[in-house]
Amino acid sequence: MPVYLARRLIQSVLILLGVSLITFFLLYVLPADPVRQIAGRSATPQTVANIRAQLGLDQPFLVQYGRYLAGLVQGDMGRSYLQKTEVATLIWSRLPASLLLMAGGILCELVIGLTLGVIAALWRGRALDQGLMVGSFVAVSAPQFVVGLLLLYVFAVKLGWFPIGGYGTAAHLVLPAMTLGILGSGWYSRMMRSSMVEVLRADYIRTARAKGLTRGRVILRHALPNAILPIIAMIGIDIGVFMGGIVVVESVFGWPGIGQLAWQAIQRVDIPIIMGVTLVSATAIVIGNLIADLVAPFIDPRIRLR
Repeated sequence: MPVYLARRLIQSVLILLGVSLITFFLLYVLPADPVRQIAGRSATPQTVANIRAQLGLDQPFLVQYGRYLAGLVQGDMGRSYLQKTEVATLIWSRLPASLLLMAGGILCELVIGLTLGVIAALWRGRALDQGLMVGSFVAVSAPQFVVGLLLLYVFAVKLGWFPIGGYGTAAHLVLPAMTLGILGSGWYSRMMRSSMVEVLRADYIRTARAKGLTRGRVILRHALPNAILPIIAMIGIDIGVFMGGIVVVESVFGWPGIGQLAWQAIQRVDIPIIMGVTLVSATAIVIGNLIADLVAPFIDPRIRLR
């Protein structure tokens, strides 16, 4: 285990280093000029040059990237060009909201997706199975803003069960989490169905049935723990995706997460914030996958970490 963890940590550092290098390079060659955003349209060329020199944006790429890495090692993610605030402070202030929405969205995805996937597998080839798979395809294809606005109209405007938007109570979380759950459940249901169908055909399932075990016990005790293994890896990926990739849902419901912060930074070409959110999201994906790999042996003892 220690050797495995050490190897994975080294791999994780290299992955994050690669992500930072690629992102920094793409922002370096971006046609948009952040200095113009700071100086304004009426700024003179001398003012623009002074601001560029103050920010170090007149330096070669390797110098800028090396300086950024040096600060990152010391825990300094830079300062926002426009908000004049430390990036770490801005991200930290938005992180609790993003983590809460991430947890709620993943929980809804699992409840909806796994339930539908198991039902479809048990009724495979029948009308119910086909209907659920068509519904899954519609769910993964639906635009986020359409689902979000539809839920808002029905449950917030018409029925008045939940607030229209905002953040702070459990009621504010329900509709955004349901939106993410409906949109993501299609992937989980299709993956769960495929995995469950394969497991139900295995020899040990036939042996369990031959021993006289009830159908419910065969499914819950033998089939489900093995079929759920591919889902664990998907959860690890979703952690990173939800950390920085749910801008539309956050905008529809007025949710103050780091996804909305990233979108505002992209509009203003605020490079330090873009870099910070990208690295936080990449770190979340790496940690999520590592946790998934560590949890898998506890679900299925046949899996061993190598």
